[in-house]
Amino acid sequence: MILYEKLASIGFLRNNYVYKFLFVAFIGIHIPLIGILFFVLYAKTNFSTTSLLLFSLLMTLIATALTLVVLKKLIQPIELASKTLNDYKLKRKISNLPLHFSDEAGLLLSNIQDSILERENFITEKQDLIYLLSHDLRTFASNPGSLATMILETNPSNEIKELAEMIYDSSKDQFQYVENFIRMLKEQDEVLKTSLEIKTIHLDKLIAKVTDQLSQNLIVKKIELIQDLDVVILNLRIDPELLTRVIFNLVSNAIKFSFAATAIELKTYIDNKNVYIKVIDQGIGFESDDNEKLFAKFTDKSRLGTFDESSTGVGLYLCKQIIERNDGTLTASSEGRNKGAAFTIVFPKMD
Repeated sequence: MILYEKLASIGFLRNNYVYKFLFVAFIGIHIPLIGILFFVLYAKTNFSTTSLLLFSLLMTLIATALTLVVLKKLIQPIELASKTLNDYKLKRKISNLPLHFSDEAGLLLSNIQDSILERENFITEKQDLIYLLSHDLRTFASNPGSLATMILETNPSNEIKELAEMIYDSSKDQFQYVENFIRMLKEQDEVLKTSLEIKTIHLDKLIAKVTDQLSQNLIVKKIELIQDLDVVILNLRIDPELLTRVIFNLVSNAIKFSFAATAIELKTYIDNKNVYIKVIDQGIGFESDDNEKLFAKFTDKSRLGTFDESSTGVGLYLCKQIIERNDGTLTASSEGRNKGAAFTIVFPKMD
């Protein structure tokens, strides 16, 4: 940006980006001519036509190389604009662009900065509104349940009792849906927390934390969690808390859709290019055609667990978003119904 700033300080170049290119091209074109003139005027000895031709070619090559280098530097504002948009799109990173230039490139930088800030403000306001509405919905969803509880406490007739219990169950389902919706919104915010730094992750400690959190679920369904960790310490470009969240969701899903008294295998291994984290269950599985649909937001492929555990249909979607925003991939595979499923996280190997 130094060259661009210097050219922008010249009066007749200040307000026009094209003039800056033409100015650099004009200088570049005339360097060989100026060189030839000096060669002819100040050569101390007689020179041949061949030497003049060689000198002209040499000056042309030098001038072309210099002009290309300068023009490459001159497009830095465009490159900066592109990088800023890409950083915001992929990482929601907001950069502070220079806004004091008055030519077309300066206008582009200014418009990009304003657009990003306006979008960010819109997102913030939308999230605040959604959280507010969700809070009110939570209150409204709980009111029928409270009223139904009050009716049940009055020892009503069997018919009234049955209706009150139906209202209570419906209210409970609605309240749980709102709770899941609020949790999804918060997790979507966390998805955007990408990490540019390579961090050392101790998978054994991470998995131990997940196992501890899900221990009661494992006990209830008599499921054994088998750990096959070929690698326990990794250097990855992802926040450890986010990776913990993903593995927690994958293992939790595996428990939910596994049959009682079976096993879940959690494997980690590495090859020359990639790091693999795999969760394999012996549960209800899925058809191969449903592979990608599992990761859709609010997918219609969400099902009750083997013990009728509920599912919001957003967990796998968020997991995939987290992994992909941190340079990884998350895939699912199954040999069919009731033949289990495998979810595989792949990260590029970091030295």
